[in-house]
Amino acid sequence: MAVASREHVGVLPGRAARVNARGEFDGARFLWVFGGVVLAFMLLPVFVVILFSLNSNASLVRFAGFSFRWYREALSSGDWHASLRASFEIAAVTTCVCAVVGTLFALGLARGSRHVAAASDGGILLRLVTPETATGVASLLLFTKLGLTLSQNTVILGHICICLPFVTVIVRSRAVSLNREIEDSAMDLGATRLAALRLVVLPLLWPSIAAASLLCFVLSFDDFATSLFTSGIGVSPLPVRIYSMLRFGVTPVVNAVGVLMLGIALLLMVGAASCLGLARRRASSRRGMGWADAE
Repeated sequence: MAVASREHVGVLPGRAARVNARGEFDGARFLWVFGGVVLAFMLLPVFVVILFSLNSNASLVRFAGFSFRWYREALSSGDWHASLRASFEIAAVTTCVCAVVGTLFALGLARGSRHVAAASDGGILLRLVTPETATGVASLLLFTKLGLTLSQNTVILGHICICLPFVTVIVRSRAVSLNREIEDSAMDLGATRLAALRLVVLPLLWPSIAAASLLCFVLSFDDFATSLFTSGIGVSPLPVRIYSMLRFGVTPVVNAVGVLMLGIALLLMVGAASCLGLARRRASSRRGMGWADAE
């Protein structure tokens, strides 16, 4: 039996080699190919938009040559400038409000009672999984019931409702990992609770706050559903203006504006990822220094 077992064990590697040599199913290669196909499927529409934003004629199906004509037209149009400015203003105000309120809410959840935090987690999760269309309709009904005129202010309120949970979740994940003894040591040295929060806690949280703020800006800048239901008088945000143009006829200017929005979103997402990476590196370096001091 022992000899048979050794022979059986010795045959398996050779048989596996022959299987690979005959070109039978290769799971690793299949996963690479499958992943490449899925990635190409997701990015193909983006490449099409970028290509036809550089088209020299007005056709959306036939590419005639490269030209920056539509970018010049988009950047020189007063209507596009007004919508772009409105989107930036809405996103900036939404980001500032969510950064302050979300950070305070995250600190309250991290430092408060576990029962209150558990109940709040349920509310945050419910808001995260709620369809954005339902949120837009609910916001429209609420503002109408309260007698508020739909304007840029109602768009900001709707965007705050959408972005606040994201800021809270990101900042709270960092606040929970902070050692409470650092804040207590600052107060033992004479700092008030507010001074300890301003001089000790917030500097440790700022990479997460910055990353959450950049994500909030991207979400607000690109939001369409809530903007559509809550916008009224005044200049429409950029996504709503693009939608209104699609109803009356598509021109390559829409492609150029879409590419510009994509570029802004990518830059902000890279900035958010860099802030999160910086926070992780700082946390790792502090843990390393703590281990060295302990030794």
